Amino acid sequence: MKTPFVVIIPARLSSSRLPRKALADIGGKPMIVRVAEQAARSGAQRVVAAVDHEEIAQACRVHGIEVVMTADTHESGSTRLAEAARLLNLPPETVVVNVQGDEPLIDPELIDRTAAVLVANGAPMATAAHEIHDFDDFFNPNVVKVILNAQGNAIYFSRAPIPYPRDMMRDQRNELPDSPQPLRHIGIYAYRAGFLQQFEAMAASPLESVESLEQLRVLWHGHPIAVEITETAPAAGVDTQEDLDRVRALFS
Repeated sequence: MKTPFVVIIPARLSSSRLPRKALADIGGKPMIVRVAEQAARSGAQRVVAAVDHEEIAQACRVHGIEVVMTADTHESGSTRLAEAARLLNLPPETVVVNVQGDEPLIDPELIDRTAAVLVANGAPMATAAHEIHDFDDFFNPNVVKVILNAQGNAIYFSRAPIPYPRDMMRDQRNELPDSPQPLRHIGIYAYRAGFLQQFEAMAASPLESVESLEQLRVLWHGHPIAVEITETAPAAGVDTQEDLDRVRALFS
């Protein structure tokens, strides 16, 4: 039996690297609509865009996408989701998957699997990762790494190479450890709706400030994060004009 869940897509009009990104045209439709259409191909019972501007809301409505209007003061997608869950009156046990609003190529199966691992592990929050096979990626601070415990839950997320292969580095061997295989974090999250409200109330942790990784707040406060391991890397999201041009070419 498949896990029942709701997808909420946080989207804001302001974007520092790519202004008005949510409304960027991709093959005749705004990006937020493309993301919602891709999410609808998953097993989600409901797909909702959580937006901060009427212009985005109207673009969604024109294409039949359900919308909830949220504040324009949120500093993260997680707190926007928390507000959206309240406004939608979602029961506390509802599984909510956060699909980022700049992922028009997201794999619907990845959405399903992230929801499923949340339930299977009994965790209040879940995410995904895939194996790193490139040495440069392992040391790239823009590639976030995660290590797991025996239950498949996250021990730590870092921009640094973890687990650090001490002996290989001592011998100046540019090789990756093979046990455990390094994992790259994928930016998709699932939560219980009730836990979203807890997350919103949590104090920021010093770890998340150092690493600039919001999910470390959850670990700092002692909550498990289940991690789904995928075989392949997901398609990249849209952060820059170059990313947008690449995605437009695929749709055309």
